[in-house]
Amino acid sequence: MTRKTRTFATLLTCMIAVAASASDKVTDYVNPFVGTTNFGTTNPGAICPNGMMSVTPFNVMGSDLNVYDKDSRWWSTPYCFENKFFTGFSHVNLSGVGCPELGVVLTMPTTGAIYPDHHIHGSEYTAEHAEPGYYSCELTAYGIKAEASATTRTSAERYTFPAGRGNILVNLGEGLTNETGAWVRKVSDTEIEGMRLAGTFCYNPQAVFPVYFAIRVNRKPSESGFWKKQPKMTGVEAEWTPDNGKYKIYTRYGRELAGNQLGYWFSFDTEEGEQIELQMGVSFVSCKNAWENLEAEQPDFGFDKVRAQAAAKWEADLSRIKVEGGTRKDKEVFYTALYHTLIHPNILNDVNGEYPKAENDGTGRVPEGENRYTVFSLWDTYRNLHQLMTLVYPERQRDMVRSMIGIYDDWGWMPKWELYGRETFTMEGDPAIPVIADTWLKGLRDFDISKAYEAFIKSADTPGKDNLMRPDIDPYIEKGYVPLGFYAADLSGDNSVSHALEYYIADHALSLLASDLGKPEDAELFRQRSLGYKHYYSTESGTFRPITMDGKFLAPFDPRQGENFEPVPGFHEGSAWNYTFYVPHDIAGLAKLMGGRKAFVNKLAKVFEEGLYDPANEPDIAYPYLFSYFKGEEWRTQELVDKLLDKHYTTLPDGIPGNDDTGTMSAWAVFSMMGFYPDCPGEPAYMLTTPRFDKIEISIDPSICAGHDKIVITKDGGKRISRISLSGKNFGKYRISHKSLTEGGTLHFECK
Repeated sequence: MTRKTRTFATLLTCMIAVAASASDKVTDYVNPFVGTTNFGTTNPGAICPNGMMSVTPFNVMGSDLNVYDKDSRWWSTPYCFENKFFTGFSHVNLSGVGCPELGVVLTMPTTGAIYPDHHIHGSEYTAEHAEPGYYSCELTAYGIKAEASATTRTSAERYTFPAGRGNILVNLGEGLTNETGAWVRKVSDTEIEGMRLAGTFCYNPQAVFPVYFAIRVNRKPSESGFWKKQPKMTGVEAEWTPDNGKYKIYTRYGRELAGNQLGYWFSFDTEEGEQIELQMGVSFVSCKNAWENLEAEQPDFGFDKVRAQAAAKWEADLSRIKVEGGTRKDKEVFYTALYHTLIHPNILNDVNGEYPKAENDGTGRVPEGENRYTVFSLWDTYRNLHQLMTLVYPERQRDMVRSMIGIYDDWGWMPKWELYGRETFTMEGDPAIPVIADTWLKGLRDFDISKAYEAFIKSADTPGKDNLMRPDIDPYIEKGYVPLGFYAADLSGDNSVSHALEYYIADHALSLLASDLGKPEDAELFRQRSLGYKHYYSTESGTFRPITMDGKFLAPFDPRQGENFEPVPGFHEGSAWNYTFYVPHDIAGLAKLMGGRKAFVNKLAKVFEEGLYDPANEPDIAYPYLFSYFKGEEWRTQELVDKLLDKHYTTLPDGIPGNDDTGTMSAWAVFSMMGFYPDCPGEPAYMLTTPRFDKIEISIDPSICAGHDKIVITKDGGKRISRISLSGKNFGKYRISHKSLTEGGTLHFECK
């Protein structure tokens, strides 16, 4: 089969991802292929909400048919929509991240002889289909239909074979991770177990961790065995080694094997259309726990049952928000975005409650009824995703906050970018503070706030040489800013301004929390620290500008340098324009610096008029909402949000504006389409804009919302808001408190 050039429009026909007709099920509006190109780094694999296990088609290696190959360039996802060479299902995958990781323990069905090399045993594929909790395709090289589904901690796979010899290969040598090393043991004719090492996410060479697995098939194979690639030898050694530099297939050995390029194979004598099922349990603690997970969540074989259960879980979770009106496309964009927000963070603990402690070799155990979470990409998610969790999925947000506090208990620091028990130190700031402060101030309080506050004070006050969260805190405290040249340990360069801006936001949130906890002196201290951003404003450039060690602004200076992720002094992955309005906690003060309301609005409008806004870069994603701080300018927010949704969020594979960042970009769309957005992390309030739907019902927890079990939002008319009412009374504002939103009855928008 030759590769064909296809447009996104025709590709949609091939995907068959979403039912064409209207349905009562919200899952029918979800298209898992959205975000699988344009570096969105999502994948169409099977997963349950916030599940440990995900099963994803792995198509980023092994063939020049692929447009993007993990071995020839920087690549951070196991799947790319343009590629067409399938090399197996990978297990435990990340969605919407910027660095390669996991995507290990590949299972690949084949026919005929055993070929361990993925370049040979891979296949082109067709007839892709994906829906929440399920994926399938047909492998053209073999005439095999491959299907995958998942429970929280296990996979279910089904392969429909032609007549002849059918194989299932378990490849432990390849994966998306940059780490190597594995072992595998035969347990019985139908069962194997083992471990694959993963880690080193985003340049951290010591942040490694094991992934334990337990695999079984539903039929005794006619043959089975191991393989391992042998080292290349020379001279006499080579003469005595028939498998020199080749894959050695073991047919008369059945104990265990360890190494880098190894795997295991099952072979079956199959009839036409015969189906073989494979199940896999995973654990980050032990093989014993992987088996327990498998026995608890899949005690018997039954692929269709697993698929139905996964679909039911997604239907229940996505149905917590119900919308009416809007177009079919609007619903597909909305529910696909909501789906993406429920992939990370992930459950880390096994069914027995055990989990790997953070940054140590111990094992912890959560109390019954709780979950320990991982994959805390907090630099991204502190801005909106955790606010969505607090509002709609508070039981999960509670456990996520408890997990963060548990990480502090484990090793003495809150997470920044934690991954399966390892802190990767990716990006900057002190992002756990606004997450937990925001959660607490919105009334979700079933966690140890004293312990959290202890951790926050530690990161806010510890000298830089001993401070893992704020290594450049010394000048920040002394001078109110971080100068260039003081700390440049990031591989991305000297990000002094970006660091300080993150600290200002964290300290603002800490100030609000301190005030609520009855600590007025702390509250005032951190409030004053949060205003240090003023040091960076240059009237000459009209933007924030790096400050040198001698206290002067950097010269020469181009405020546009840094666009498209090019290196730039002072800023991380963005230009000065992407950061200059990044002071959500003091818009009034920033406007004063810029010369007043008119100057602020004109400068902010320039960002959008001249293409200086980056919808895929977190520091400026709230920019459209800043106009609404000024009476009479709210229409700009409404107009911009509407245009940005139409331009950057679609039902096509490139329907996310770049990297989804573990659901952050998708959360922006979810909030924006509902008509309110958490524009300042840590503040229990939202900025209002025009909803996309005529009616929105959000299920909420009455125990933390004064007995109310839902939020109702309604809209009449077009796109421009003319009046807002709350419970029938004129609201007259464009910013609403969390308390008013959750206790106020119906929020109604009259639009023209």
